[in-house]
Formats: sequence, C-alpha cells, structure tokens
Amino acid sequence: MARPRSSKLEALRAKGALHPRPEAVRDPLFDTRLFFDRHDLVQVKYEMLRRVDVDGHPAGVSAKVFGFSRPTFYQAQAAFKRDGLPGLLPRKRGPRAAHKLGNEVVAFLLAVRSEEGLGARALAKRVQERFDLHVHARSIERALRRAEKKRW
Repeated sequence: MARPRSSKLEALRAKGALHPRPEAVRDPLFDTRLFFDRHDLVQVKYEMLRRVDVDGHPAGVSAKVFGFSRPTFYQAQAAFKRDGLPGLLPRKRGPRAAHKLGNEVVAFLLAVRSEEGLGARALAKRVQERFDLHVHARSIERALRRAEKKRW
C-alpha cells in the first residue's frame, strides 16, 4: 500500500478532507490500485456510496468496510443526493452566522449605544430586558463591529 505524498496529505488536511482513520478503510480497491487513496475522505465516501448504489452491496456492510458507521453512510448519501460531489466535502460545525442578534436587535443596540453611549455589558443587560435574550458582551461587540463595517 503506497502512502500519498506529503504535499497531498497537507492539501487534504488544509481542506478538512483528510480521513481521520485511513487504517479503517478495508476495501480491496484501496490496497491494489494507486489511484485509490484511503487518506482522501471524499474519495472514500464516494466509493462507499458507489459500492451500494452501483454494485448493490448492503449499506451497513459497505459502511463498515469503508470505516464509517451506518448513520454516517446515510448522512453522506443524503448529502450526495442533495449537493452532488461537493456534498461529500466536510463542513464546519455549528452556527454559520450570528443567530441571536438579528437586524432588529442590532438596530436597537446601535440606537441605544448612540443615544446613551453604553458599553457592551450594559447593552447586554438592555437586550435581556427588552428582548428576553441572553447575549454575551463579546457577541455584542462583534455585532456592532460588523454593523459599522456595513455602514462604511
């Protein structure tokens, strides 16, 4: 089994596509051909899906042979059906944007800050009173900075 060049491994790592457990991939294709790289998470997931959809292998068996759990197989299958190959790329976890501080809350923060000159902690208390929303002072600072950037 040939190990991929370190530059490829670094590129996969930088994109978040380096398989965390390449040793768990036990499919024979990854032992016999140089094209198949068990370190490439996207390629491993694609081959796992292809094994089921094209070759007719059971999902649970395929998941195990490719080093994944059954739920991971179904998540990859749904992502592939929804988004194609880009759906197999790893995504960052957690919220994608500020989700507590919507436009109404930010407008309130800007107005109160300009009228009263309050700091982030005092603004957090005002948001709690007005919107019944607990927001950290640091989140308020970031939201106000984003709002100022948008105005410029």
